[in-house]
Amino acid sequence: MHFGERQIERYARHLILDEVGGAGQAKLLASKVLVVGAGGLGSPLLLYLAAAGVGTIGIIDDDAVSLSNLQRQIIHTEAGLGRAKTDSAVEAIAALNPDVSVVAHTERLTIDNAMDIISDYDLVADGSDNFATRFLINDACYLAKRTLVSGAILRFDGQVATFKAHLGDGHPCYRCLHPEPPPPDLIPSCAEGGVLGAIAGTVGSLQATEVLKELMEIGDSLSGKLLIYDALGTTFRSVRVKPDPECPLCGVAPTITDLSSHAGTTSARTA
Repeated sequence: MHFGERQIERYARHLILDEVGGAGQAKLLASKVLVVGAGGLGSPLLLYLAAAGVGTIGIIDDDAVSLSNLQRQIIHTEAGLGRAKTDSAVEAIAALNPDVSVVAHTERLTIDNAMDIISDYDLVADGSDNFATRFLINDACYLAKRTLVSGAILRFDGQVATFKAHLGDGHPCYRCLHPEPPPPDLIPSCAEGGVLGAIAGTVGSLQATEVLKELMEIGDSLSGKLLIYDALGTTFRSVRVKPDPECPLCGVAPTITDLSSHAGTTSARTA
């Protein structure tokens, strides 16, 4: 791939990395990534993927910018209050890197549109804030044979994991980690339980790093592991996640072969 003078200068710190170089940067510029949610996790994800030169970035979110978002959702500003988060994010990305083509999906992710939208991208990064959406994204990614980089935050804690069970060979899916969604009243959302704003930056940046690694096929994949961050203790720990042979999606005898098992629609609410 031929790089223009501005691209050589823009991506200079990538190009001098032996693990990235021109070949890796060319992969990024040719890649298409869908980010679910332009909220707390989606904000650093979108900014770092755009800065890195991911060629096409899709954003799906049906929410509008509110004042309470600005404590952590750094892609938005007070000037965007009341605007669709997708519009606000598109504007920020355009100002950061004109190399990037942005596709705004200002709608909810549902069983009716998930397969069509996800199939248009090479990889999906999940920044949603509810288990119904996470399960829907996981199942759609598996059925569409797309890698999923998942993140979650609450209070002072965060988690990151990569799922690519469609490749087989020991790779688990999200359902291998969480067989069923917990009761709705057991785990609160960020709106209900609170979240330290900077946690979103930490976990979203970790997600962005894993997305870039997967796109360029460098380093060790996080697949098969769950990375857990405790901000109050300033600790990271990694937990091994094995494929579940009884998983209804990717197990030996799957019972989920399409998205019809998901009742109704689910909002891509964001952290």
